Amino acid sequence: MARIVTFRIKPEAGRRLDKALAASVPEAEALSRSRLARLINEGAVRVDGKVVTDQKANVPAGAEISIALPEAAEVTTLPEPMALSILYEDDDLLVVDKPAGLVVHPAPGTPSGTLVNGLLAHLGGSLSGVGGEKRPGIVHRIDKDTSGLLVVAKSDRAHHGLSQQFANHTVTRRYTALCHGVPDVSDARLGGLRGVRFEGARLKISTALARHRTDRQRQAVVWSEAGRHAVTRLRMEEAFGAVARISAELETGRTHQIRVHARYIGHPLIGDATYGGRRKVSAKAVGDERAARLNTFPRQALHAETLGFQHPVSGQDLAFRAPIPADMTALLELLRGI
Repeated sequence: MARIVTFRIKPEAGRRLDKALAASVPEAEALSRSRLARLINEGAVRVDGKVVTDQKANVPAGAEISIALPEAAEVTTLPEPMALSILYEDDDLLVVDKPAGLVVHPAPGTPSGTLVNGLLAHLGGSLSGVGGEKRPGIVHRIDKDTSGLLVVAKSDRAHHGLSQQFANHTVTRRYTALCHGVPDVSDARLGGLRGVRFEGARLKISTALARHRTDRQRQAVVWSEAGRHAVTRLRMEEAFGAVARISAELETGRTHQIRVHARYIGHPLIGDATYGGRRKVSAKAVGDERAARLNTFPRQALHAETLGFQHPVSGQDLAFRAPIPADMTALLELLRGI
């Protein structure tokens, strides 16, 4: 039997149905844009009581939406045993330290060998049904080449509870990264950027993010209703002349958020081929060996180091830390020798 979800279209959500749904649907439902598009096509969406199957149909602000969510189907992704670094696990959730290079979800280009495949093998029948199929409940993601912490729901009650905490911005997520240049709060240029302000020793970057107009694999800062609100707080932790170690705390969790915001303020991450462009570290600034190592680092130097949240079932406050991985640690040790 289908479960009915009801809500109203937010005034700022826009008028096109698919986009308005994505901006207005309760985040606790964990409905992706692609999932919403399928539900529209399947006739599962009603606008003020009438079924609408056109994703581009106009929908007024305040319209009542009801979505019929079918029972979760059995998962089609195959379990694949793999070594997982699990920091915590109970009946409702687990926390895993994902290595760089591991894709989280299967996709056309990576149908297997993903974290989800490994979790299916580890969890067996302990699967959430949120999202349309029985699967591990991954309520937030990190990029393939970013390392660090993820919390995974094993039950529906944990999935909904965690999703609500992410929606309410009560989850603590701090990252460690290496970036080009030194983002210092004394830099007047930074203070003049739209959406950037100083909070003591931190930079608060508040913009909207949306898909790049010409490169659909990238995100970009935009200043229109088409974007999604994104807030990052950056702090310079160590300066090495042409490079800095920074910490980044997420208030929101948009795709590539830290990487896009670092680029926006003129300090893209070391190793970020997507957002760093052709920027290189000068050998004059750090020496030949360090420059060579930094300029050939094979991934964005970004690590999800700490994660804190309230257990969605017991209410216990939980906090976890994943040590900085060996590849980034080696760079830091090299830079500290300057």
